[in-house]
Amino acid sequence: MSQTPSLSLKNLHKQFGKTQIIRGVDLTVQAGERVAIIGPNGAGKSTLFNLISGRFAPTSGEIHLHGQRIDGLKPFEINRQGLSRSFQITNIFPKLSVFENLRCSVLWSLGHRYSFWTFLSRLKDANELAATWMERIQLAHKRDVLAMNLTYAEQRALEIGITMAGGADVVLLDEPTAGMSKSETERFIALIKTVTQGKTLLTVEHDMGVVFGLADKIAVLVYGEVIAFDTPDQVRANARVQEAYLGSLSEGH
Repeated sequence: MSQTPSLSLKNLHKQFGKTQIIRGVDLTVQAGERVAIIGPNGAGKSTLFNLISGRFAPTSGEIHLHGQRIDGLKPFEINRQGLSRSFQITNIFPKLSVFENLRCSVLWSLGHRYSFWTFLSRLKDANELAATWMERIQLAHKRDVLAMNLTYAEQRALEIGITMAGGADVVLLDEPTAGMSKSETERFIALIKTVTQGKTLLTVEHDMGVVFGLADKIAVLVYGEVIAFDTPDQVRANARVQEAYLGSLSEGH
């Protein structure tokens, strides 16, 4: 009996007015796979992420998470079924501390609901889990620093922590290393590998060094269609990919 895929896209389409952005995407991601989605600007990568995470509803087609159909659900409903995402633009609570940001992200997964008479400082399980995630993203020494006072790379690390700490087992990272120096990028790839161990990962990324250093498989999206989905070596050798995306696959690697 075959294992149910973590994520499955079936004949997915999205158009805005008369403009087709996603044109019949089929993609199956197995549990624990790390998949990078690459393609030229305007290929539809961010739109695809927005469809999977519920920010956009598809024009047609289906999206399944752990075998359950999720297209048409709201983002928070999809999140509660085990999918979380980060964004190109850092998305944190700037006026909360590192610890407070992480504590906010773990509350729902631990069963804590909205309550006006509960002191967060008394929630031992939430405080302990937030502290654990501070260690995992290497920001324990910045526990009480406001998020807005972190460096850019630290803010991105915090966002990864927030994305992961809620317990999701399917994680979408949208250009996680954008704007980082080479040394920051190398450290960040190592961090992503560590904190996503055992999780299913999809990432949109332009840096081919990141793609080949992180991904088990690569999906090449061109004009809203997946023209290749294979291991990095097979994608690199694919003649159709070379024709559509010439030269890009050798950059940074």
